[in-house]
Amino acid sequence: MARGNQREKAREKNLKEQAGKKKGNNMSGTEFAKAKEDTAAIMRAKQAAAEAKKAAEKK
Repeated sequence: MARGNQREKAREKNLKEQAGKKKGNNMSGTEFAKAKEDTAAIMRAKQAAAEAKKAAEKK
């Protein structure tokens, strides 16, 4: 069990580490929405290609 000064030192160290980490996204709302829509369009294209490939294999 940490005693005395060790506990405070551990807290300070943890706070420094947490401050150094990058958190969340840094995009604005419109940028985030556009990125999300672009990703969705790419996924829809991939799904359409996969469905076309499956349909071609069945024939």
